[in-house]
Amino acid sequence: MRLTWDQVFAWRLRRQYVVSRAAGVPEIVDRLCGVQAQVTSAAEMAVALRSSTPEAGALVGALNDGTLIKTWAMRGTLHALTPDLAAACLSLLASARTWEKPVWQRNFGASPAEVAALTEEVRRVLDGAVLTREELVQTLLADPAYHRLGEQLRSGWGALLKPLAWQGAICHGPAQGAKITFADPAQLIKGWPGLPEPDVAAPTAITAYLGAYGPATPEAFDAWLSRGSLRKTELRGWFSELGDTLTEVEVDGRSGYLLSEHLDDLAATEPTDAVHLLGGFDQYILGPGTADTALLPGDHRAKVSRTAGWISPIVLAGGRIVGTWELTDDAVAVSMFDGAPLPKKGLAAALDHLGAVLGRDALTVRAL
Repeated sequence: MRLTWDQVFAWRLRRQYVVSRAAGVPEIVDRLCGVQAQVTSAAEMAVALRSSTPEAGALVGALNDGTLIKTWAMRGTLHALTPDLAAACLSLLASARTWEKPVWQRNFGASPAEVAALTEEVRRVLDGAVLTREELVQTLLADPAYHRLGEQLRSGWGALLKPLAWQGAICHGPAQGAKITFADPAQLIKGWPGLPEPDVAAPTAITAYLGAYGPATPEAFDAWLSRGSLRKTELRGWFSELGDTLTEVEVDGRSGYLLSEHLDDLAATEPTDAVHLLGGFDQYILGPGTADTALLPGDHRAKVSRTAGWISPIVLAGGRIVGTWELTDDAVAVSMFDGAPLPKKGLAAALDHLGAVLGRDALTVRAL
């Protein structure tokens, strides 16, 4: 079956609740396969823009009550996830054993044996406790065995803690003012299932991803999850074992996999010319990745994927990324690619929706 990218993007807009919005925060987060939460305000906006009843602080509320988990997950970045999907994705990330690779050891200074010991010690320290970073590090450094790892343990990047998160030993707890906290997910998260074996986890993670970002290749899934760190033979095996659950399709000459149950729906989807404004670090672009030239023209990638890993707010027309925007004191400043004019149709509705989410009436727009 041959499809067009215009159909795919229209279908993704609907699947990702950009068009047909959802009522519950967990439902949105689950469908998106998690929401990147390095920047809390961006994560809140991603959810609010897709909500039929946007509410300030709704994502943080779901994290604080244990409905969602915040942890280092896809690509080593902080995400808010539903428990079952988090467990599946963490299992696959742990299976890559990136902390055992020489380059990781050179960069972060801990041997596999030290990571294993640190994992067990953190499980012990967090048993029945929620600790700030300072409290956790202070407790760990009481043991001379961890003194040489002190600088990395104190680092806000959390490099030494990520392998622990991937093994399900640690996650973020409710913030204490400006301070982050850490906890044991088994004690903090409602219905925490524990990490399944990778072969059990793979169908959950792959089908969830394809349900939002299909059609896609195994390589695209791996890039989204682990920056290409999964063992290729295992990755191909997981896709193969899904059998008739997946159908390979062609989109404008590019092959990818789609959930078979979605095939008729995608084939019947009509392209759209609607305009949408999505925030920074939005899953719409993070799912397929900024290197996907069907979605984001390669010569404009640097305007979206900026220095220090910053992902700009994006303008969509027909589901394609056609520009970026930023919020100023008096307006939404839009920068269209290639000097194109502002869209005449649909931009007003997108501004109204953004204004409702931000609690700002009568947003105006100006071109940059």
